[in-house]
Amino acid sequence: MKTILLAGFGAMGQSIFDQLRDDPRIGRWLVLERAERADDARRKLGRHGQVVQSVDGLETRPDFAVECAGHEALGTLVPRLLEQGIDTIVASVGALALPGMVDRLDAACRAGGAQLTLVPGALAGVDALAAARDSGLVSVDYTGRKPPGSWQGTAAASLCDLEHLAEATVFFEGTAREAAATFPQNANVAAMVGLAGMGLDQTRVRLIADPAAGGNTHTISARGAFGRLEVMVEAAAFASNPKTSALAGMSIVRAVRNRLNAIVI
Repeated sequence: MKTILLAGFGAMGQSIFDQLRDDPRIGRWLVLERAERADDARRKLGRHGQVVQSVDGLETRPDFAVECAGHEALGTLVPRLLEQGIDTIVASVGALALPGMVDRLDAACRAGGAQLTLVPGALAGVDALAAARDSGLVSVDYTGRKPPGSWQGTAAASLCDLEHLAEATVFFEGTAREAAATFPQNANVAAMVGLAGMGLDQTRVRLIADPAAGGNTHTISARGAFGRLEVMVEAAAFASNPKTSALAGMSIVRAVRNRLNAIVI
């Protein structure tokens, strides 16, 4: 049975734990959480494992780790895990858009002989986009469309009147790197498309607030030697955070199960 280190036990971390808690192939959970939230995490974790405040000097070495602690953790925590030889699945893909972050994580992987896995989150078609990359891509575009309320609390609020929109409004057009920096709540999908395809600076992004949108819609359009790709996902929002798609958590669960399964899809 496997021991899994889960970094971050907020809404996303708890959802992942709840879905995998009774998997007989998982023997123990190590949950990394801040001191002020440790007691609450222990109560929710119960008999399934223990809460730790640091990844240095762990009494039990995890078989692999899962990060869902936010973008800051990718620059501070994840390199330490990789340097210790602990394979890590990360949710905060958007942090890889920061200057030098890809090189830093690559060096940590090489130093520890570990592997970093990026989950596609709310997106579909990432596997096809990555497969087509080496044969040559001509263009890759990502369009994010959400209800105005899902853009509240982001830079979109200063770019358009979210409370009184009568029709779909494009409030941002730029590169995937620019989108990840300006809209960190949308950074994971923009960065994932860029990293999988033509790169962060060659991938075009459009962000739309649409009062008629029924959920968070993610569309990837690509052309290249392989032909043409058009993939759209209209995802239900994560129950406790409308800025995040429910599929993002499901994507992490799938990545964990792929580490456990004999046959991987």
